[in-house]
Amino acid sequence: MGIEELCRRHHIEVRPTSEEKLTEMSSGVHNGFVAELEEASAAVRGMDRDRDLVVLLEDIQDPRNLGAILRVCEGAGVGRVLLRDRGSAPISPAVVKTAAGATEWLEVERIVNPARAIEELKRQGYWIYGTGSEGQPPWEIDLRGQVVLCFGGEEKGLRARTRKVCDALIGLPMRGAVESLNVSAATAAVVYEAIRQRLSSDPLPPAGDSS
Repeated sequence: MGIEELCRRHHIEVRPTSEEKLTEMSSGVHNGFVAELEEASAAVRGMDRDRDLVVLLEDIQDPRNLGAILRVCEGAGVGRVLLRDRGSAPISPAVVKTAAGATEWLEVERIVNPARAIEELKRQGYWIYGTGSEGQPPWEIDLRGQVVLCFGGEEKGLRARTRKVCDALIGLPMRGAVESLNVSAATAAVVYEAIRQRLSSDPLPPAGDSS
């Protein structure tokens, strides 16, 4: 079924537009269609969201990585995403396209100082977990309750100051020849382990237990 037929079935207006106009509307990123959307209401954006699960991103510079991560977070029902303003890719058409619509449903907040934001979240009762190769496997840490998962950039990972204020670090065991995963793949693995725990009644170690 084509896009035009789907639009007609759902009573969405379709207007023929020149290639030049499409390029102008999308900053050059399109597959022959551009949609003009109204911003979703706060109630709709908050639907089926786990407000106690927060993802913090810093220095994610590749728009495709950022879009893929936002898609994972929206699909998993993450409550909100905190995005370090400087050093991170903007929410560009390339990000929106890779996110497959997630940017319209997910609450994304740009922040200036991740360490300061983390300290405020700690005061609100959140446990903060950074990511690094030396960290514990996520299935050995209790990721239920109020939790913030922090992911760093493609080149250097989390900044030293951010790592310092985390309660513990999470790492994914690498059993093959490659030494690490792409940040979007790593985010998906950790976030969905958190979701598995949050939907499960199995006993786990107390939050923050590093034994």
